[in-house]
Amino acid sequence: MTAFKLPLSGNVSQLISPWANWFSSSQVGLININLGQSSAPEVEQEILEDVGSYGRQLGRIGDALAVLITHFHPDQPLAPREEKAIRALRAMLDQIGDIKERHDRVAVRPGKADDASG
Repeated sequence: MTAFKLPLSGNVSQLISPWANWFSSSQVGLININLGQSSAPEVEQEILEDVGSYGRQLGRIGDALAVLITHFHPDQPLAPREEKAIRALRAMLDQIGDIKERHDRVAVRPGKADDASG
């Protein structure tokens, strides 16, 4: 009877040395996140420690934008690409609001132009 082997079903041996990989890289902790290069990393670090995480900063910016676009009444009609940008922002802020509410957080949502009556 002939031997029948599926692909990758042969003998496999591999030496795995976690210490070699651990000490050969510049990784300091178990989880490191590289967010790119900053021209002023000490400033960025202080902002993250004293002001808030990126998520908190973006959340506050999103909340403020929701208020602004609710009360936004342009003097001239918007160009189609500008309308598209506003619609995309509204949709994104609504999605964020849905997620916040699922986690029992307060969501500031952009109102419709008609809802901006003080």
